[in-house]
Amino acid sequence: MKNILIVEDELPISRVLKAYLEKSQFQVEQAFTGDEAVRKFDAVSPALVLLDVMLPGRSGWSILEYIRKKSSCPVIMLTALGQIDNKLMGLHQGADDYITKPFIADEVVARVQAVLRRSTNIIEGNSLKQFGSLKVDFKAHTVSLHGIELAFTPKDLSLFLFLAQYRNQTFTREQLIEQVWGMDYEGSDRAVDLAIKRIRRSLENWPASEGEIRTYRGLGYKLCVYE
Repeated sequence: MKNILIVEDELPISRVLKAYLEKSQFQVEQAFTGDEAVRKFDAVSPALVLLDVMLPGRSGWSILEYIRKKSSCPVIMLTALGQIDNKLMGLHQGADDYITKPFIADEVVARVQAVLRRSTNIIEGNSLKQFGSLKVDFKAHTVSLHGIELAFTPKDLSLFLFLAQYRNQTFTREQLIEQVWGMDYEGSDRAVDLAIKRIRRSLENWPASEGEIRTYRGLGYKLCVYE
């Protein structure tokens, strides 16, 4: 069973989420403060984190930053803050999904299952591709540059592997959302732009003579590989 870490300081909410997730055959760990969340994350290496923003001690944003520095573990933000700026902040920092309180527990479980599905449902072709100094292993789900493995969030990795699988083809934001985020995604297509921005940052040392992610205004994005 996959282990889910719930980071939520409101005990009733945490208890309900725990009960519903366990009913769906997940193992569940709970943390009620920011500091406890960091300790639990390091101790149990969860498959996914449900992370509240407003916490005693370290904030959810701080914990998300901590997780992203060392892991590609999927993170779903839980918060009463419904403004679009907060959603964009979460997506920009590498959150995989964003759920605003109040929510239905069944929906949270469905979102957890969807994010876990997308984090492993990465399109595979020929197992290994080399684009100059960039090596893409579709079977191992890894990307290495100059022999060093790059750290991507699960969503960013899924997006990049999709573009690498269909290199030199242009895809609209809507097509990328359908293939990577899923048909049930209800957020803004701005998530694609933010993901591309993070991927480009990770690939900043990839020589432009070997390849690049190009933006085609009004059309979408393409991974151009100069083989």
